[in-house]
Amino acid sequence: MKHFELKGQIRETGNKAVIKAYRRQGLVPCNLYGLGLKNILFTVVEKDLQGLTHTPESFIVDLVLSDGQKFTAVLHEIQYHPVKDNCLHVDFLAVNEEKPIAIKVPLNITGHAAGVQAGGKFVKLLREVRVCALMKNLPDKLDIDITPLGIGEQIKAGDLKYDNITILTQKDSIICGVKATRNSAAVATEE
Repeated sequence: MKHFELKGQIRETGNKAVIKAYRRQGLVPCNLYGLGLKNILFTVVEKDLQGLTHTPESFIVDLVLSDGQKFTAVLHEIQYHPVKDNCLHVDFLAVNEEKPIAIKVPLNITGHAAGVQAGGKFVKLLREVRVCALMKNLPDKLDIDITPLGIGEQIKAGDLKYDNITILTQKDSIICGVKATRNSAAVATEE
């Protein structure tokens, strides 16, 4: 999986006025926890964070803090402003090579479905699935071949099988499928 380096400035615990002052300066308050670490509070520049949040890809984050500490983490939770849609707060979860990591991975659809060639319509319902694996086994994306998909058929999360990766998304979640259209129904009745 790709890595993303993010520089952070250590901060102290503060009240609402202090947090609002950070946000006015273009900084986003962040929190790092996990792996038995004491919570580490820091801020990052909002524009630097957009390379991580404004993309469909998933990353392992290499945090470099102002006091010289370095951590490997994943994005755990992001809070956005309900109107302005800017980032208000980010939680990072510290990870390492030995423990499995649960993270969302984007899906890459390949091939041309047989059902679409027969007049059906391809529908994609999920763009990503949640997986669990060791850091060395985490893929950048999961490829799904839709070539054998006929009209009325679908691929569910439970149908996905990959080596050294466990799919955490509910097994009955539909990823994609081919729906019948009026034209395909008319052709079927003629036959």
